[in-house]
Amino acid sequence: MADIIQLLPDHVANQIAAGEVVQRPASVVKELLENAIDAGALTIKLIIKDAGKTLIQVIDDGKGMSETDARLSFERHATSKIRTADDLFQLDTKGFRGEALASIAAIAHVELKTKQEGDDVGNVIVIEGSNVVSQEVVVTPKGTSVSVKNLFFNIPARRNFLKSNTVELRHVIDEFQRVALAHPDISFALYNNGSESFNLPVSNYRQRIVNIFGNKTNERLVPVEEETEVLDISGFVGKPEFAKKTRGEQYFFVNNRFIKSAYLNHAIASAFDGLLKNGTHPSYFLNLTVDPQTIDINIHPTKTEIKFDDEHTLYALLRSAVKHSLGQFNIAPVLDFERDPNLDTPYDYKNNTANVPKIEVDRSFNPFQDDTQPKTRTTTTTTYKKEPAANWESLYVGLESKGTQTDQDFSEVHFESEESTPSIFDDEKQVESGNTTHQLHNKYIVSTIKSGMLVIDQHRAHQRILYEELLKNMTVKEAVSQQLLFPLQLHFSAQEITIVKQLKADLENTGFVFSNIDEESVEITGVPVSVPESEVSIILEQLMSDVENEVPDSSFSATDLLAKSMAKSLAIKTGQSLQKDEQEHLVNKLFACKEPNISPTNRSTFITLSVDELDKKFL
Repeated sequence: MADIIQLLPDHVANQIAAGEVVQRPASVVKELLENAIDAGALTIKLIIKDAGKTLIQVIDDGKGMSETDARLSFERHATSKIRTADDLFQLDTKGFRGEALASIAAIAHVELKTKQEGDDVGNVIVIEGSNVVSQEVVVTPKGTSVSVKNLFFNIPARRNFLKSNTVELRHVIDEFQRVALAHPDISFALYNNGSESFNLPVSNYRQRIVNIFGNKTNERLVPVEEETEVLDISGFVGKPEFAKKTRGEQYFFVNNRFIKSAYLNHAIASAFDGLLKNGTHPSYFLNLTVDPQTIDINIHPTKTEIKFDDEHTLYALLRSAVKHSLGQFNIAPVLDFERDPNLDTPYDYKNNTANVPKIEVDRSFNPFQDDTQPKTRTTTTTTYKKEPAANWESLYVGLESKGTQTDQDFSEVHFESEESTPSIFDDEKQVESGNTTHQLHNKYIVSTIKSGMLVIDQHRAHQRILYEELLKNMTVKEAVSQQLLFPLQLHFSAQEITIVKQLKADLENTGFVFSNIDEESVEITGVPVSVPESEVSIILEQLMSDVENEVPDSSFSATDLLAKSMAKSLAIKTGQSLQKDEQEHLVNKLFACKEPNISPTNRSTFITLSVDELDKKFL
């Protein structure tokens, strides 16, 4: 029988490896930025076109490569970071597996320009689908420039799985921000389709956070510092009042490497216990420095998950450090037994003695005695005069127990307010008028129908009603707006401002009026009639989160997504009590919708229970 096992060709093996290393344009950005940092660069530029699908270029001023190193860098498992297997447990660099450039070159057109500091000229290598097209001498500045064009050009199936440019650009910016936050001592710049999105000079860690997320972030940060034998913690956490409904601004860095850890995230959440509103998440930017021998980095293809030797100790240290910082800066209530200078005696009263009041009792006082002459007694400080008591029997004149006048007076007593408790069985007027809706646990509306009963989820039903109304307003463009007495100014990051600009036209069709949109803030002078002013920031935050995370593919409708997001934010919540007319109105509006059966998120809005089903429950 013939042998059936064979070695795969190099270009096929490279494409398989590329499936692990390169999942989307953001993966290429991450690998190239990390290589630039390992090369000792002080200035790094990232140039993006069409969210990285057309071009990804990283330019650095690092030490560069020789002619031989430039050619070897595209071979599989070729790296300068490790020599032996033991080096895997002493890592202080970023890319170390030697698969990044080989995998990228297998699925894209790559051009590499590099020059070392002592050389007169550099080298340029052009590779297309793992095939070296040319390698020549070129005049180029010191450092390395890598251009990745036409990603997945030879794997169209993988290219079809990419999301829209908006989603892919968000992932690229996320990777850029993670690397930039981990290295504030390096200057970074990002150019998207010819325009500058970020320009981050060398700065301290706090200023780097402010440069990325906006100037208003500065006043929201609480520093965290802790040094122990096991772990060094430094960075910042956000104040509880600025917590967001999304987890966007949550960053853990272990030895200057971004990681994701649900376990450590729980430690932060427990430190904020009792300080956050329901459904909100704290912001944090924390650097953890541990012994490289106590962690294993290479357990995940993207190296964003790390295995710790002693997670329980890290959990306790992290939780206590954050809790201590919140208490130290008066963010959280603490028990402090030290003297509070605010409670000191003012200077004017510091040397004065307290005046002790004198208490005297008139033992001869009789309230029922009819005194004709007032008695007076004088003390050193106060004079008291006893008034004669009136004839106390006259107080009861006219209060006979049996009198028509008394009965008449009490019959006209009106109570200020009296709480009424509706009853399902005794309210005959309600049944006669056809009002048969009842609210159950402030969550469901129960109504009777001919075949049985109807149970409606009030939150989902209201979502469906608002969704169709908003869609109609955006399509017909006849939304009603209410002007604000004072303009509302909201502050967002540069990435969020970009999303607002993209959705501005659709938002204006719903009733929003924007007077000014600059690099860090949005000024609103009008809102839709159904939107309270206090809910505007929550609605916009939820909308931006939905645009970033919930876009299904490149063929989505921005108008549809906007209507869904706003309906979700504006719908009445579970636990809200509704009056009878509000319940009836909700039911009537629901069944006037085109698709009353499901909510905008494709969930059932109501269920029916027939009489037969109810009868079976009593068998």
